[in-house]
Amino acid sequence: MAFWRSLAFSAVLLLLIHGAHCFYLPGVAPQDFQKGDLLQVKVNKLTSTKTQLPYTYYSLPYCAPAKIQDSAENLGEVLRGDRIENSLYVFKMREPQMCNIVCNLKLDAKTAKEFKEKISDEYRVNMILDNLPLVVPLKRNDQDSTVYQLGFHVGLKGQYSGSKEKYFIHNHLAFTVKYHKDVLTESARIVGFEVKPFSVKHEYEGKWDAKTTRLTTCDPHAKHTVVNSNTPQEVEENQEIIFTYDVEFQESDVKWASRWDAYLLMNDDQIHWFSIVNSLMIVLFLSGMVAMIMLRTLYRDIAKYNELETQEEAQEETGWKLVHGDVFRPPNNSDLLCVYVGTGVQFFGMILVTMIFAVFGFLSPSNRGGLMTAMLLLWVFMGIFAGYSSTRLYKMFKGSEWKRIALRTATLFPAVVSAIFFVLNALIWGQKSSGAVPFGTMFALIFLWFGISVPLVFVGSYVGFKKPAIENPVKTNKIPRQIPEQAWYMNPVFSVLIGGILPFGAVFIELFFILTSIWLNQFYYIFGFLFLVFIILIITCAEITIVLCYFQLCSEDYLWWWRSYLTSGSSALYLFLYATFYFFTKLEITKLVSAIFYFGYMLIASYAFFVVTGTIGFYACFWFTRLIYSSVKID
Repeated sequence: MAFWRSLAFSAVLLLLIHGAHCFYLPGVAPQDFQKGDLLQVKVNKLTSTKTQLPYTYYSLPYCAPAKIQDSAENLGEVLRGDRIENSLYVFKMREPQMCNIVCNLKLDAKTAKEFKEKISDEYRVNMILDNLPLVVPLKRNDQDSTVYQLGFHVGLKGQYSGSKEKYFIHNHLAFTVKYHKDVLTESARIVGFEVKPFSVKHEYEGKWDAKTTRLTTCDPHAKHTVVNSNTPQEVEENQEIIFTYDVEFQESDVKWASRWDAYLLMNDDQIHWFSIVNSLMIVLFLSGMVAMIMLRTLYRDIAKYNELETQEEAQEETGWKLVHGDVFRPPNNSDLLCVYVGTGVQFFGMILVTMIFAVFGFLSPSNRGGLMTAMLLLWVFMGIFAGYSSTRLYKMFKGSEWKRIALRTATLFPAVVSAIFFVLNALIWGQKSSGAVPFGTMFALIFLWFGISVPLVFVGSYVGFKKPAIENPVKTNKIPRQIPEQAWYMNPVFSVLIGGILPFGAVFIELFFILTSIWLNQFYYIFGFLFLVFIILIITCAEITIVLCYFQLCSEDYLWWWRSYLTSGSSALYLFLYATFYFFTKLEITKLVSAIFYFGYMLIASYAFFVVTGTIGFYACFWFTRLIYSSVKID
């Protein structure tokens, strides 16, 4: 039996590790192109890791088509600040083009200032072709490998010797479209979209005419192409900027199904393995302690207590059995505990289902905004479990007003998050950023909350309240027992803060990669590793709470309800402290609004982490206390 169990565990582990190298179901069906077919390049937001505030592409006076058309975006894309629009960059499949003029632009003081601000804040331009984001390939100095950066910089700062600092714009783009050709049908699929940006002060003879003017700095007839930025285009008032592009097509061996591999190339797998091993060490240490308590101490305690029943020594009870008449006494603010436990169940369900979908590749980065949309919808539909679990606990505490608990469960956590979200959104709106959520989307979010989530919480609460109340294994005394003076290390604040360290320690390495993907515009796709870390987090939260709960009961302190929630939940405090450390060591945010934006969202993330880990700890301790008190004979 043990052999088959270990074999099954190994199979699951191997499956998860395979998931770490994630096969994925791309967000769109493959599209075949014949030679000469039109390829429309779409433009997306301008992004900066210095400000974290996205802007629409046409917030800068770039060359725009006569009519700007927005692409349909899902909920996740809108919340991320994506604004996908059409552009003047149009290619013909497998037909190279050189020195195509997009438009010319005469800068005035206002437009020059706008370009300079975006160059100073290191904004990058993002484009999309056939659902593939535009990347700039960069050779690594230490290795032969190539890394890809999403989007190209609007421009760069530099100076001529002896002069003050000047701003230069990337006005010539050398695109490379990689394709995989079908030998039989001659059709091709796009598997790569790269660019090399240049800054070139274009020159021409005579007066400007959009149709007939030929450039002297970039002329396909004279085979004179742009290969460097030796004569860059300065951004200054009254300067004329001419935007141009080349496009070349390269045949590639990469198949369409593997075209995202280059984007998702992970060069730090060993760090993730270190993270898993580090977390497993913590789990093994805690499992050893729990096993020792459960098997040795508890077994001995229960055997001793049950023997004592036959002797006069029964009067001299010690340890955790002494508080059997008070251990299931409802805690202070029991209503609030029920609400938080219900919210934690809702979050736990959302994370678990999202992780399973992500491991199987349904939420790959090729499905832009898919992850956030899935999480929001799952949160809404998990409301039924939130209502059920909160009222089940409430009925055990002899509560009768289940509708009040249902309403608080449905509104408490979302109301706190919404308040922070509205403040942040107002600040982003003030910056005219595309990251500000439009009123239509805001209305959709409110509808999801009040139209679907709240009714589902009430349905779950009704079902939960109709069930018979959970029976406690021992009776509760009418008069509460006095708690003896506790040792310094059993002080509630100290033990709660100690309890949060190990769950945080199990996840903090993976946390670094998650923060990097969110705040430094990188792809996060190693959900197989993340799922393993999540399982380790569940085990760690459960075990540390059980260990500290046992020590607490042994010292005759029966106020375990809230403490079990806060013990593992305190790991959220360390998460927020780590986010603060990350802000000062890894990010280059200088604007006050961007800093408030960062800390606001990390506060929401920490609050959510508190609710999830607290609920895991609470249920572990709840199961543990019921188990041990149902094992001893009590008169």
